[in-house]
Amino acid sequence: MTKEKLTIGEASKPRFEFRTFGRDFDEAAFLMSRLSVPVPRKVWERHSQEIYIVSKTNDVNNTKIRDGKMDIKTFVQEVDGLEQWNPLMKGEFPIKAEVLKNDVFPAFKVEGLPELEKEEYTLEEFLEIVKNHPDLQAVDVEKERYGYMVNDTICEYANVWINGAMVVTVNSESTEVEDIKKTIIDLELEGVENINYLQAIKRVIGMSDKKLAN
Repeated sequence: MTKEKLTIGEASKPRFEFRTFGRDFDEAAFLMSRLSVPVPRKVWERHSQEIYIVSKTNDVNNTKIRDGKMDIKTFVQEVDGLEQWNPLMKGEFPIKAEVLKNDVFPAFKVEGLPELEKEEYTLEEFLEIVKNHPDLQAVDVEKERYGYMVNDTICEYANVWINGAMVVTVNSESTEVEDIKKTIIDLELEGVENINYLQAIKRVIGMSDKKLAN
């Protein structure tokens, strides 16, 4: 089977991903920068302000809001310790009550969400619903990302502020599992725990009692 040619910054079929979070991945970042092929200027450095909605009872649906748009991805499978996620829905604020009820609320996997009395809701109104639910939390996430490409996998080193607490993340993603596994070895990340954004945020805010990778 012909391997899909990935282009950094562009969509592809669903990818597998290795990602981890901690305090220090300077060595992996250095190796990433040295091993990378040239990448488009637009991905050299990117900044974003996002809001993640985390739920005490959900670890399979990842909900984030950026630039007034909601993006939910759902966990599909794990292969050799690598995770595959697919888009579940995309929405834009103001958002229809029907979309909240049928698509967004079920993704949180919680009970006790309110009956919706309006036809649509602004971002501020939606966040108020989240604030008032004991099992949900809106988390501010600021990202400063640096893009690379190693072994035909899309790689990233990033500084991430989770409710103001800074952590570091590195990742490798591709449609090809073997390419990611080779990249993990080349970046000297063997044995480092694979931690996705949902897990990392929960650990930082105290919703999980697990630590980050270092």
